[in-house]
Amino acid sequence: MIRILLADDHAIVREGYRALLEKQGMRVVAEAADGAEAYRLYKETAPDLVIMDLAMPGQGGIEAIRHIRQRDGNARILAFTMHQNPAFAIQAFEAGARGYVTKSSPPEILLSAVRDVLQGRRALSPDIAHDLALTRLGDEAAAIDSLSPREFEILRMLLNGQSAEAIAETLHIAPKTVANCHYLIKGKLGVSSDIELMRLALRAGILEMGEG
Repeated sequence: MIRILLADDHAIVREGYRALLEKQGMRVVAEAADGAEAYRLYKETAPDLVIMDLAMPGQGGIEAIRHIRQRDGNARILAFTMHQNPAFAIQAFEAGARGYVTKSSPPEILLSAVRDVLQGRRALSPDIAHDLALTRLGDEAAAIDSLSPREFEILRMLLNGQSAEAIAETLHIAPKTVANCHYLIKGKLGVSSDIELMRLALRAGILEMGEG
């Protein structure tokens, strides 16, 4: 029986997808509401597959993917999110995900992606595959893609209005490290202020990260 860890901050969403997966003979062995809990439960349960939301409170899914893959290079992780912006898909794959499916996809697309990732194949829902093919040409998109997964996660948290101290506590790093990363992010993106950073994020379509 396939053992799955399901990470999503909405309990009703987890309940629905648990029912869908268990109808296919799979077993959800653990559920997490944020990235830190997902990492802890991965260590405890060693599932065959992780289905990971991305924009959860506190530590998000991209950071959790990175941590899990650092611990286990063979971990099979499928990002499952509302975000159709290709920047999220790029960062999820950079962090170590093997699949990316949007929540607007029909259930059969999710189930097909689950099977593909379990068998070691890459998986993309058709909508994000189409967007990836079309939208990698813009300057803002290219700049966002230059960020590391850790930098992208810190950018996400900064855009959500979190302080350097709060980010440092969530990611278990020093506030000075957050400040240095903030500076590097602005340099990579070619902006000199947080206002410009926010404007670039709006143009790139990533300033809607409060949802999963």
